[in-house]
Amino acid sequence: MSLLHWAILAPFLMAVFVPLIHKRAAAIHTGWFVLILPVLLFGMFLQYLPVTRENSSITETASWIPSLGINFTAYIDGLSLLFALLITGIGSLVVLYSVFYLSQSKEKLGHFYVYLLMFMGAMLGVVLSDNVITLYMFWEFTSISSFLLIAYWYDRERSRYGALKSMLITVFGGLMMLGGFLVLSLMGDTFSIRELAAQALELNEDPLFGLAMILVLLGAFTKSAQFPFYIWLPDAMEAPTPVSAYLHSATMVKAGIYLVARFSPIFAFSGYWFWIVGAVGLFTMTWASFNAVKQTDLKGILAFSTVSQLGLIMSLLGVGAASLHVESLDDNLFITAVIAAVFHLINHATFKGSLFMAVGIIDHETGTRDIRKLGGLMSLMPVTFTLSVIGAFSMAGLPPFNGFLSKEMFFASMVHLLELDLFQMDTWAILFPVMAWIGSVFTFIYSMMIIFKVFTGRFQPEKLEKKPHEAPVGMLVSPIILALLVVVFGLFPNLLSYSLIQPAAAAIVPSILPPGGQLDVHISFWHGFKPELFMTIGVIVIGILLYKLMPKWIKMYDYMPGKVTLNRFYNASLYAAERGSNAITNAYMTGFIRSYLLYIFVFFIGILGFTMWAKDAFHYDASTAAPIGLYEISLIIALVVTTITILLAKSRLTSIIALGGVGYTVSLFFVIFRAPDLALTQLVIETVSTALFLLCFYHLPKLSRHEEKRRFQAGNALVAAGVGIIVTLLGISAHSSKFFTSINDYYVENTYKKAGGENMVNVILVDFRGFDTLFEIAVLAVAALGIYGLIKLRLEKGGETNENK
Repeated sequence: MSLLHWAILAPFLMAVFVPLIHKRAAAIHTGWFVLILPVLLFGMFLQYLPVTRENSSITETASWIPSLGINFTAYIDGLSLLFALLITGIGSLVVLYSVFYLSQSKEKLGHFYVYLLMFMGAMLGVVLSDNVITLYMFWEFTSISSFLLIAYWYDRERSRYGALKSMLITVFGGLMMLGGFLVLSLMGDTFSIRELAAQALELNEDPLFGLAMILVLLGAFTKSAQFPFYIWLPDAMEAPTPVSAYLHSATMVKAGIYLVARFSPIFAFSGYWFWIVGAVGLFTMTWASFNAVKQTDLKGILAFSTVSQLGLIMSLLGVGAASLHVESLDDNLFITAVIAAVFHLINHATFKGSLFMAVGIIDHETGTRDIRKLGGLMSLMPVTFTLSVIGAFSMAGLPPFNGFLSKEMFFASMVHLLELDLFQMDTWAILFPVMAWIGSVFTFIYSMMIIFKVFTGRFQPEKLEKKPHEAPVGMLVSPIILALLVVVFGLFPNLLSYSLIQPAAAAIVPSILPPGGQLDVHISFWHGFKPELFMTIGVIVIGILLYKLMPKWIKMYDYMPGKVTLNRFYNASLYAAERGSNAITNAYMTGFIRSYLLYIFVFFIGILGFTMWAKDAFHYDASTAAPIGLYEISLIIALVVTTITILLAKSRLTSIIALGGVGYTVSLFFVIFRAPDLALTQLVIETVSTALFLLCFYHLPKLSRHEEKRRFQAGNALVAAGVGIIVTLLGISAHSSKFFTSINDYYVENTYKKAGGENMVNVILVDFRGFDTLFEIAVLAVAALGIYGLIKLRLEKGGETNENK
């Protein structure tokens, strides 16, 4: 495997050693050891910048399941490198922040960093995988590890609820996405994303294209919290702040953005892609910003703001699809949308990461995130105030911060749609800039709420759980670095133009570039008196006015239907599913083994009987059968007699002896068929099982002589006869219908030659079918551990009961 493969696997490998490190070096915060890995990975990925800067890529393949076309192919281009740098760079700052945020004595740090490293490795696997099956595997790893991170404080009900909610929704989307991948692979006869992109125009003509697109988008929308799937993200805020800063600013929620960007070369030629991605993203942006204003929890505000900002990026990727329908690259106005999406992706990671950390500091030092209890903290926490101003003003789109530049580009992209004469935009184009502007107004309002409701106004110490003070220096380092990046990228945006933005944008729309060509990326503050400038001025003016008048209109949220919400629908669906499954389970789970066997046998008879009848599968050919001699007839008679004896016996001892007789008779069959190993094995099993039966039944009460005579059960007799008939017919048909030459000769020729054994049965079990035997042993081992655990729990419970007495 290559260095790229080891970079993906490194977090998983280190996660294995974290518990040992935590135990052996208990005096040192575990985060210091973990911090080394993301820093090293970040430095390693920086070395690929010269490669991607020229729009080149690197592909490394490790064989996994080559017979199915599934390989562990690591692929790095401008887009994947951007995400890899965000994952490792923000990851490094989050780990550093967590060292000072999470108490070494109170928190289970070993668990936390194992989950965090698992998530980091899974995200790297998602963004660096070229094979869709490998991508899906890592995708679901992100869902599992994020579930563990959100439920880190598992003793809190809301943490468990939020973790389950996020996993159910994102795993559902992941399964839909897998379906889309499989449809795509059937269409293109490959699992490689690059090879599928090379067939984009042909795939667009396939009748399954629309189905594949919808399924892939469901995966992206659920992961990136787009409407209506966004409801999991606010509840995920129950996680510790380092988790929120990592998952919800730069990584997990960006996975859906990455998926849309990565599959744009395949789907973006379709007008449906333009409409679905653009419209869903824009509506999500407006709806989430509108709902963010009514929140009173700082992390709740940031949660809805994250949903809104993700919608903004998603809408830009959708609008950017129009660039594929413009012939001349020089006249392509819509490429601005793709560049803006990449730029805002970077900007959002910086200002939202710093804001999450600042909110974590406020919660850590005051004991609350409720803006109704906060106020007047500017003089008490001046550094946190400064960090919050930089982050919030950038999020609001105010100069001179980086958010202003990408917001201007966002407005410009929406205005350019008025000139688009495709996709019936002559009718609907005006809605895009209007909704973008409305969403931005509410974005401005909730950004101001974060600043002025927390740091200005009346100080209310009586409502705070702690005496507020500035955070320790170590906790401030990470948000300070992010805030500095906000300022630097705002003042000098072209530092990123051709190092990160252009290569990533080129990877999203590669078909519009001539060989060796590059996109023109030049970002500046002043573009003249254009519509986007006036839209920004309008946002500021109307935003200030609405913020000042909030007490007069905020009550409008009270008139929104409280019973008709997506959260209530989710809860009701979950409740109905639980009740329905319980009702079904209670209906058939009677507690009697005979009932369960009856279900199995009836299903067995129905499915196999119908299949044999429908496929005309029964076939009888006695030409290859060996003659039946006196010994076989004698053993068959003995087998029938002992079996009937079991049914008619009135004594347990008689039944056990008859049952043993059945087993010993079968052993004699093996002797006649020249299978001494099987005969010995059968004899041993029968001897041991008969002894165990006798031992168990010895401790049972004797059968009562007055016990009523059991009635003949016609239904049971029919089921028993049906099973016997079906098995007999199957056996006869299998023997009579041989479509392949027997494998016997292969075993005879190769048992000694390839396996070095003289006992054919042993060699088959240990070598030729070694994995089968291994997994059988594993099943027995798991069952044994389960039994041991039950016995141990029972003994412990019994000991506690005796102590209480």
